Amino acid sequence: MSGKSIISQHFPAISEKKLDLLERFVEELRSHNQNVNLISRKNEDRIWEEHILHSLGIAKVISFNPGTKVLDYGTGGGLPGIPLAILFPESEFLLVDSIGKKVRVVSEIVTQLGLPNVRTSHCRVEDLRERFDFAVSRAVTALPRMEEWLKGKINQKSTHPIQNGLIYIKGGDFEEEIEGLMKPYRVWEMSAWFNDSFFETKKVAWIDLTD
Repeated sequence: MSGKSIISQHFPAISEKKLDLLERFVEELRSHNQNVNLISRKNEDRIWEEHILHSLGIAKVISFNPGTKVLDYGTGGGLPGIPLAILFPESEFLLVDSIGKKVRVVSEIVTQLGLPNVRTSHCRVEDLRERFDFAVSRAVTALPRMEEWLKGKINQKSTHPIQNGLIYIKGGDFEEEIEGLMKPYRVWEMSAWFNDSFFETKKVAWIDLTD
């Protein structure tokens, strides 16, 4: 099954234009990954499943409204930010990473793909002076640190069915860690949406991190 077919199988309403952009993104990832370690080289043949579809698991939880401001922190190779930005072109994304060479590559990829709704920044999350509706991440660090980094950066008023906050992807059992934050939360099993064995232990979690 082709990469685009994998995505359209799970997101049947996606346009051909968006599928083409995702395909170009995969090509750029593969090309730049030869020089800068954006994703593991061991699973480059599984980019569509383990990186693109994985990132789009967030889109099974929420459809970002036009004008929604989304922070992708610890973006690495532009994940999950770029696939989400392609899927939601009327939302605004800021992709942040503390590793300069990765940010430079991601910025170049964004330019190559022509994504006007994406900005990049080489900085630490805690140094940002902006506020966002949602933060997204592929579990770059422990939850208490995530909460600390995002303190004061999430807008209170939400225009979505779920409250503004953090939406992130993580594997294994981490609900005890979430409960320790004493915040409203919800967890979804990705295996309920995607039947590939890779997703058996993968989850999407939402935590209300509004002040």
